[in-house]
Amino acid sequence: MGEEIRNEVRTLRFLRGEMTQEDLGRRVGVSRQTIIAIEKGKYNPSVALALRIARVFGVPVEQVFSLVGESGA
Repeated sequence: MGEEIRNEVRTLRFLRGEMTQEDLGRRVGVSRQTIIAIEKGKYNPSVALALRIARVFGVPVEQVFSLVGESGA
C-alpha cells in the first residue's frame, strides 16, 4: 500500500477545448461531483470508468492515470 493514483483529467479537459466537468461526467455516465473528486485525487475510479474517461480523450488510460509509489519504496 502507500501508493496513490495521479491523474491528468483536468489537463486533458482543457486541452480538449475546455470541456466542462459536467460534460465529461455526462459522457462517461457519472456526476460532475464524481469528476471533481477524481480530479482532486479524492476518488479513484473503477477500471471501467477510467477506460471510459480515456476513450473520451482518445488516449491510452496510462496517459490519464498513473500509479505513484511511496518514496523510498
